[in-house]
Amino acid sequence: MTSNHTDCHYCLQSLRGRKYALREENAYCVTCYDSLFANPCEECKQPIECNSKDLAYKGRHWHEGCFKCAKCSHSLVEKPFAAKDELLLCTECYSDEYSSKCFHCQKTIMPGSRKIEFKGSSWHESCFVCQYCRQPLGTKPLITKDNENYCVPCFEKQFAHHCYSCKKVITSGGVTYHDQPWHKECFVCAGCKTQLSGQRFISKDEYPYCVDCFSKLYAKKCAACKKLITALGGAKFISFEERQWHGECFNCAKCSVSLVGQGFLTRQDDVLCHECGSA
Repeated sequence: MTSNHTDCHYCLQSLRGRKYALREENAYCVTCYDSLFANPCEECKQPIECNSKDLAYKGRHWHEGCFKCAKCSHSLVEKPFAAKDELLLCTECYSDEYSSKCFHCQKTIMPGSRKIEFKGSSWHESCFVCQYCRQPLGTKPLITKDNENYCVPCFEKQFAHHCYSCKKVITSGGVTYHDQPWHKECFVCAGCKTQLSGQRFISKDEYPYCVDCFSKLYAKKCAACKKLITALGGAKFISFEERQWHGECFNCAKCSVSLVGQGFLTRQDDVLCHECGSA
């Protein structure tokens, strides 16, 4: 452009009939302006002269012809692009190199599009649906079975068991007892109501009991030591005429020899070996 300014602000040469550039109301000849103020191009490292278009992004500058994808070299002028490790990439190259693949359709999730992250995988929002009713799951509660996702109502219709005790749906975990499903919190001792999941218990008339309750309610007392006989862990006990003994307690009342598997005699409340009983 021509100017009414008389001289270049830097070299003081006349600007009459010459092109010039203004900066902070001062006029500069093109040569001085470029040497003083032109930004270096990120691509070619040459100054971006005042008669060239200067494209800027995050404090960096490019010639219009140098503003291109670092991978495919296609121009990015007036096109969407993405930055990765200070490199500019067109959306196609960025997607191929860095974007997630949808777990369902295996297609690229393009930058800027909405996606769902679930269990370490990415999904298109339109692909993240209930396997049964095909309705979008979004942020709704869901249940996963065999790598497929279901909304809660569909899962309950298709797969869920109902607790034998409370009749409500068992969504995870649970206990099987007498071929019936139970919530862990519902599987309790029929006596004291203590949870039995993972604990030792004894079954009586189709009801589970903790060891303490079963012993108090049903276990017999040893005729010798007077302690309860629970028969847990396969412990042996002997029964005779409505009396019971621990295996280790079934001994001759006189000489204390074990009578387990041996013949014995009774005298009032005592049991005796043949030798002691005949003496």
